[in-house]
Amino acid sequence: MLRKLLIANRGEIACRVIATAKRMGITTIAVYSDADANALHVQQADEAWHIGGPAPADSYLRTDRLLDVLAKSGADAVHPGYGFLSENAGFADAIAKAGAVFVGPPASAIRAMGSKSEAKKIMAKAGVPLVPGYHGADQDPDLLAAEADKIGYPVLIKASAGGGGKGMRAVETAADFADALISCKREARSSFGDDHCLIEKLIQHPRHVEIQVFADAHGNAVYLFERDCSLQRRHQKVIEEAPAPNMPEDLRARMGKAAVDAARAIGYQGAGTVEFLLDASGDFYFMEMNTRLQVEHPVTEMITGEDLVEWQLRVADGETLPKTQDQLKINGHAFEVRLYAEDPHNDFLPATGKLVHMHMPAASPHVRIDTGVYQGGVVSIHYDPMIAKLIVWDQDRTSALRRLSRALDNVQIVGVTTNTGFLANIARHPAFERAEVETGFIPTYINDLIPAPSLPDNDALCFAALEVLHQRDCESRTYASASTDPWSPWHSTNGWRMNDDNHHDIILRHNDDDLTVKVHYRDFGYICDLPGGGTVRVEQAHHNNGNITATFDGIRKRADVRRVGNSLTIFRPGKMDRLEIFDPAENAGANAGAAGNLNAPMPGKIIAVMAKTGDAVTAGDKLVIMEAMKMEHTISAPVSGTVREVYFAVGDQVGDGDELIAIEEA
Repeated sequence: MLRKLLIANRGEIACRVIATAKRMGITTIAVYSDADANALHVQQADEAWHIGGPAPADSYLRTDRLLDVLAKSGADAVHPGYGFLSENAGFADAIAKAGAVFVGPPASAIRAMGSKSEAKKIMAKAGVPLVPGYHGADQDPDLLAAEADKIGYPVLIKASAGGGGKGMRAVETAADFADALISCKREARSSFGDDHCLIEKLIQHPRHVEIQVFADAHGNAVYLFERDCSLQRRHQKVIEEAPAPNMPEDLRARMGKAAVDAARAIGYQGAGTVEFLLDASGDFYFMEMNTRLQVEHPVTEMITGEDLVEWQLRVADGETLPKTQDQLKINGHAFEVRLYAEDPHNDFLPATGKLVHMHMPAASPHVRIDTGVYQGGVVSIHYDPMIAKLIVWDQDRTSALRRLSRALDNVQIVGVTTNTGFLANIARHPAFERAEVETGFIPTYINDLIPAPSLPDNDALCFAALEVLHQRDCESRTYASASTDPWSPWHSTNGWRMNDDNHHDIILRHNDDDLTVKVHYRDFGYICDLPGGGTVRVEQAHHNNGNITATFDGIRKRADVRRVGNSLTIFRPGKMDRLEIFDPAENAGANAGAAGNLNAPMPGKIIAVMAKTGDAVTAGDKLVIMEAMKMEHTISAPVSGTVREVYFAVGDQVGDGDELIAIEEA
């Protein structure tokens, strides 16, 4: 019987495992790095052990330190979560050798699926359909290029040991193959310590459909239906849903059987996911098997009513599967979106910073939030920038999609840029509503999903002005209460002017635009003169801890306004606006920096420098590649000119905004 569980992971998956283990009466042990000393999973576990520095290589990837905690804590089982060491056969072997239970498949199954090339050989023998490609051991670049020519473009280069979209590039022409291969191998070596790659035919406009499988040590194996994970960017999933829309029952059964056959072929035990590409004709092809719990497992839980972590723990403890295939049923429809700290308007660049304000929709039978962070916590440079997973369920797809839109409207995050608006645009897109899903969905509709930034509307400007006035009024009252003459007119905020209308000019900045709202005081409230020339009559304004209600031209409206310094974030259903309170005196002399400077967009590590002092460069030339938050970022020349100085070398750590290269503009 499992009594004490070590979770060898962090963040939301550690919190997820802790919740189920505690419900089952199992003592939970967390581990943490220097950066995670105050993390949510540390707060929730029964015990928490420090294992090293903030970088994963110094903590969560240190098998020796995890084994030391295992021995000293008295844990009898280890749950690896996903990522880090979850699919590391050597780690699974080490746990078993230490006399504890690894909550996952046998090491032999991890090894069998750990190499995409070997996995495809096994699947071919098991009769599972495969995508045409080259999966051989010879990694000579010329041979790989020749194989790509033989397969026919477009092709997909994939890291054999990879996952999560790392070490993967779509290549449209032979001319692009060499550079893509170099990039794939570099990323694969960095992420997985193995740069072996395979080449496959790129299936045009496929759906990405994966089957959740489960097997026990007694020969039982089932599938818990499918998830459609087609909405992706950079081969990383953005929205997942279960069941897959427009899935015929016979196709579901055939894909489920193929997934179970794949699991049986490697003697699988525990939770696993078999991923397929599904084309428009209904043919499907094996991609890979993930020998762990998936990030998107909650949508399967929502439509089956099963706790997959509980299934994992019971199977690891030697029990049989809780249900047979005939007992498993689909109930309703579920969506999961991944809320990330990233900027969709800046090529989804990951963001870091403090979560100054974080509000999520209330949990219910229809809404679930899986997160590993909290208001006041930090999204750090060391780990994946996921803030939370928002999962919704309802009786059918249309109803569930309506709930998803509503739930996204109730997400409020201040302190870091997020993809919330991008996700909401997907949820409301007519093509997504029609379930026209395939892996090219986001590129096809990118202009709809990330529209050009627009100026805040009149309501947003009025709410911003009300917040500024309220703040000034509060400050004035504070000064007046401390004054020897609290009734002095110098403490008044009513905008009184001798020989002039009493008003305030409130200057708000949106990007590079200055927007002046002239607020006139009236007995009923205010008249706001707006930058576009219109006016709004404002009455019955009330403030309650950031929530503002007011009547604009006879219509009652509400917004949540959060202020950090001079920055305002205005939340309304389906809308979010950011404005700066602009003081010309404070901003006089501000300089954005020389146009020719090449700066780091975030903290990270330099992994390639393609220029040296004296080189002539053209605007758009790739000059630096840096690695940050588990991804590569290519930084290009902003102008044409001559490289005056290169400030960093390969291997150097850089900070946010550090100047990397100085260019003398032509």
